[in-house]
Amino acid sequence: MSILVDRNTRVIVQGMTGREGRFHSGQMIEYGTTVVGGVTPGKGGEWVHGKPIFDTVKSAVEATEANCSMILVPAPFAADAIYEAADSGIALIVCLTEGIPVLDMMRVYEYLQRTKSRLIGPNCPGLLTPGQAKVGFMPGYIGKPGGVGVVSKSGTLTYETVAALSANGLGQSTCVGIGGDPIIGTSFVEVLQMFEEDPETERIVLMGEIGGRAEVDAAEFIKANMTKPVVAFIAGKSAPEGTRMGHAGAIVEGGEGTAQEKIDALRAAGARIADNPEQIPQLLR
Repeated sequence: MSILVDRNTRVIVQGMTGREGRFHSGQMIEYGTTVVGGVTPGKGGEWVHGKPIFDTVKSAVEATEANCSMILVPAPFAADAIYEAADSGIALIVCLTEGIPVLDMMRVYEYLQRTKSRLIGPNCPGLLTPGQAKVGFMPGYIGKPGGVGVVSKSGTLTYETVAALSANGLGQSTCVGIGGDPIIGTSFVEVLQMFEEDPETERIVLMGEIGGRAEVDAAEFIKANMTKPVVAFIAGKSAPEGTRMGHAGAIVEGGEGTAQEKIDALRAAGARIADNPEQIPQLLR
């Protein structure tokens, strides 16, 4: 079993005719993901990878019965793309775009609370359910079907961890990159809840980083609600204080959001803490 995406997920790609959209949609199709079309305003009627392009998400949904949209459009247009997907009834929206202004995302987040749509991202690597579907950047070949759920802020750390798990014979149910921006659509806590409720996810790996309190919230949820073992890794222990480290959300302010604070909270909640991603497989055993 899996969470969020599987072989029945029907995906459209907003921005499919662009260079990045063409490349990553091609990778998804090659992996076996059911990509049913793309959306680029003004280019309806064209074809990419044998899939039809539509002018609007609404027309794409009507023609293909898509229930998931991957958004890979420039940051100035990404918020409107999310609104359009939600207004068209898309259940799962995966936004890979980075650099969306925080004010735009504050408005998007508030708007989505009044819809039935779930947003993953933005500024995220997407999702991978090994052997079934990938929506986003994650390399499909690194995954292996199994019972470990993976949730992470960082794309690169996700890839490294999933590859290490597979190399050690530990397959994954679903790998979820939630994104590292200050305002994201789906939190650690929400993904942990899904893994807790998934009967075929037996263990969970959480990959966090400095900045914000998302990992502390996750620790509180783990302590109060999780029955499945959790292994966690927090990146940024050596980061200079007050320095932004790549991700828009990865900044420590006012003494909060340090790696040690998060490690202490997760350890107190019963999670095993890895000093580096390579330790994760042995801690799961």
